[in-house]
Amino acid sequence: MIPHVLPDLILLDVTMPILDGFALCKRLKDNEQTALIPVTMLTGLDDREHRRRGIEVGADDFLTKPIELSLLRARLRSQLRIKRLTDQLDRTESVIFMLALAVEAKDAYTEGHLRRLSSYSEQLAIEVKIDPMQVKAIRLGGLLHDIGKISIDDAILGKPAKLTEEEYAHIKRHPEEGARIVAPMRFANEVGPIIMHHHERWDGKGYPHGLAGEAIPIGARIVAIVDAYDAMMTDRPYRKSLGLTETMRRLREGRCCEWDPTLLDMFIAMIEEDRLVEPRPEDGPRATALTF
Repeated sequence: MIPHVLPDLILLDVTMPILDGFALCKRLKDNEQTALIPVTMLTGLDDREHRRRGIEVGADDFLTKPIELSLLRARLRSQLRIKRLTDQLDRTESVIFMLALAVEAKDAYTEGHLRRLSSYSEQLAIEVKIDPMQVKAIRLGGLLHDIGKISIDDAILGKPAKLTEEEYAHIKRHPEEGARIVAPMRFANEVGPIIMHHHERWDGKGYPHGLAGEAIPIGARIVAIVDAYDAMMTDRPYRKSLGLTETMRRLREGRCCEWDPTLLDMFIAMIEEDRLVEPRPEDGPRATALTF
């Protein structure tokens, strides 16, 4: 059980009863709540094998016993400086997640959209058997994909009539704005491209860069399909929900031109086989930290 107040730093002896230092370090680093806490391992042997195993389980530093007190203090000060920087970044990420929810709150028609996008994107990524760390990035890409809309005027976002060319050009800037906003995040390299390219098309006629086919990051291809599905299935300022039959027809119509045909086929199969699970409102979007 994870305590409510987490430590800033952990010292682990390699030799401990029941669970040795390597096993405990691995548990700490595998748990998203404790993965970013610096772990310094203490060993009685200046042994390459111990260091190798420590690196494999994610240890941040090593000290050989007997430990010189001045060296211990210097190493711990260094680790605590890193932890303070990490905590500052965590606060930055929290602000960014709040911005994403603020975007959703600007439009009453998109209530629950981020929760569904995050969940549906994760479910499709798992179906595709993508690497688990990439699945996490895709889940967050679904949550943050429209964060760039924070810079768009509310009147444009909620306009019930057709947008002018100028207004549409303004909206088309939101993927690049979104990628810029998430740039300070630890996982910007993984999530940023999903945000940047979720409006690209399989045939190369999308935006902002006109990427085509597999040149579009797979996370962006997944979010694009899920985003289109949820948009068609919900009421919008300019129209009512299209309903499942019409939504499925339009998805199939866009196969090989708008969306990746293989991913689309898998997503449609999930819907038809009743394997796509809609998240419960109480679940909320999961803004889980990643450890890349």
